[in-house]
Amino acid sequence: MKISNVSIYQVDLPLHEGSYNWSGGKSVQVFDSTVVRVETDEGLVGHGEVCPLGPVYLPAYAEGARAGLAVLAPQLVGDDPRQLMRLQRKMNQALKGHPYVKSAIDIACWDIVGQAAGLPVCMLLGGRYGDSFPLYRAISQQSPAEMASFVGKYRDEGYRKFQLKVGGDPDTDIARIRCAAAELQEGDVLIADANTGWLMHEAMRVADAVRDVNVYIEQPCLSYEECLSIRRHTNRPFVLDESIDGMSVLLRANRDQAMDVVNIKISKFGGLTPARLARDLCVELGIAMTIEDSWGGDITTAAISHLAHSTPPEYLFTSTDFNSYVTVSIADGAPQRDGGKLAASTDPGLGVTPKLENLTAWAP
Repeated sequence: MKISNVSIYQVDLPLHEGSYNWSGGKSVQVFDSTVVRVETDEGLVGHGEVCPLGPVYLPAYAEGARAGLAVLAPQLVGDDPRQLMRLQRKMNQALKGHPYVKSAIDIACWDIVGQAAGLPVCMLLGGRYGDSFPLYRAISQQSPAEMASFVGKYRDEGYRKFQLKVGGDPDTDIARIRCAAAELQEGDVLIADANTGWLMHEAMRVADAVRDVNVYIEQPCLSYEECLSIRRHTNRPFVLDESIDGMSVLLRANRDQAMDVVNIKISKFGGLTPARLARDLCVELGIAMTIEDSWGGDITTAAISHLAHSTPPEYLFTSTDFNSYVTVSIADGAPQRDGGKLAASTDPGLGVTPKLENLTAWAP
């Protein structure tokens, strides 16, 4: 089997709630997502998606994804899409860095591998644990009272884990955390995600002020070293996200006891192939994980669901359903939230069929 063609598509994904706001005044109203279609000479077709959280979250942006794909795609024609590690090596040789560019191709090739094997991708990633897995809901940055009001709203939708977008003025963030915590019920989990927004002295103030609150502190500062400093001065469970973008820093963080939970974002690692390696390493090291991506629609949500559903439940802290946040559906068969939980498809591959009428063909 050989890759015969790679097509690139663009799609806008508006948000149900109008905007998504996080630290530093950052905000997105419409997500710019890229879909890749990988065709083979045997008739199997796979799809992947990559959707950066705007250009100001990670060193990734939508136009860059498509420009990079235009470089990579022609070089993969004639290669076997089932040789996933070999393809990773070839992509890394053809384009140094930019893992998010490679993610959609890797996901599409996993889709093909699953179809060829007649199995859902989760079975090839390690198996399927249980009927479903739990999700978190992100609460966009607003006033303390407004953010707290969403805890009950989202709980009514079935969510039990709530991620507050903080990382602003420390006094306001302390109020955000305390107001939201006051709305928690037994079994609820609260995560205060600063998205690198605090300086160390600000993070220390917040961490000290919420020592008595049942809350996780996530990525308080920009650098790994700054976050480690805060980790060593707080008694709250600690999550790292933006700082963890590869195996070497993941091993370093484990050695330094820098976190209790780590976020594995598929596109940040370069696709399902390296994200699975990171996931399996975390299982061996005893580190709980949030399995997710930077953002996306139905195809990204499907890829997340397969990696999450194949993760041993005791190591899966939570996951997400990005397709429930946006107003445009780009694929049939994508997993849909049910009572705050999600389940990967049982169909071969990712189990999704793109709605090509909702996608715009892109060419450099």
